Amino acid sequence: MPAIKKKKRSILLSVIRFFSFLVFFILMLAVILAGTVIYFNSPLQPENMPSIQAEDGIRILEDGSYYVDIRRGESSQSVGLRLERTGLIRNRYFWNILCRIEKEHIKTGTYKIETTSSMIAIHRILISGKQVLYRVTVPEGVTLKKTAAILEEAGICFADDFYEAANDSEILGSYNIPNASMEGYLFPDTYLFPAEYPAQQIVITMADNFFKRIEEINPSVFGMSPKELNDKVILASIVEREYRINDEAALMAGVFYNRLNTNMALQSCATVEYIITEIQGRAHPDTLSTRDTEIRNPYNTYIRPGLPPGPICSPGRTAIEAVFLPEKNRYLYFRLIDPASGRHYFSETLDGHIRAGGLYLKNGF
Repeated sequence: MPAIKKKKRSILLSVIRFFSFLVFFILMLAVILAGTVIYFNSPLQPENMPSIQAEDGIRILEDGSYYVDIRRGESSQSVGLRLERTGLIRNRYFWNILCRIEKEHIKTGTYKIETTSSMIAIHRILISGKQVLYRVTVPEGVTLKKTAAILEEAGICFADDFYEAANDSEILGSYNIPNASMEGYLFPDTYLFPAEYPAQQIVITMADNFFKRIEEINPSVFGMSPKELNDKVILASIVEREYRINDEAALMAGVFYNRLNTNMALQSCATVEYIITEIQGRAHPDTLSTRDTEIRNPYNTYIRPGLPPGPICSPGRTAIEAVFLPEKNRYLYFRLIDPASGRHYFSETLDGHIRAGGLYLKNGF
């Protein structure tokens, strides 16, 4: 009996030792694993980070943080390789493991990363979709082509993509715009867009802003037919390119309405300028010659009575308000007489108009 008890005690001690060793091994393994994860998750010190290279799509900012560009269609492995190469993470293989564990995919765009960010923190930023937004200002009076160039220069989207989206029949139809393009219906304003933003979404954002602003100016606007509203937008675009001083905008709108009501040609220099710069692709002229005003084109309001076929630019709030609330007057003519101040001379007769001087144009963009 004592021998049996001794044997059982020996077996029990062996089991205890085994499990003690196993627990110790598991604890040590956990400590090693935790230490490894902590090490590879921790950021490199700035002095130990390699130099940033342009082809990596990672740019260092003045405050020491970084902009990281995630390209369309890029894999998480490719992102990890770039992050490791520039020192924002310690090891791309641990990055790949993290990306496999996390079900959310990395999203295209530009993101801001602090140098003190851990690998897990960086990953959370890249799957969040909270991109860096670029501020871009579209001035009043610009055309679609010039807006496209502004957006491309800001890195928002390609000019050709924007111009194509602005001529998309589905988008035009969704807003009941009876024109071939969104010219005049994209409100000039300051916008915040991420880099490489879809051109269609940019057009929709700007158009939504236009209809929001125009409703603020005149709440009855949605009771108008598409043609009635379009006529207002066309005239507002002309006023936008004609006025220099805010208090003259409504006065000019009144002049144009007087001409329309008497079936006179609008004789807007801005429409001829549109033909020269946007249709013919020539440089912006300082003045118009008689030859310019005789160009055969539907947009030439010197030789064609009524409104041109479509807007000639994106009108701002002042021009839109002027068209909806014109200043009633008996003037039929106006002419720029002081290019420095932007002041115009308004007259009821052709003789007074002729005495006012040459034809100056509002500066181009």
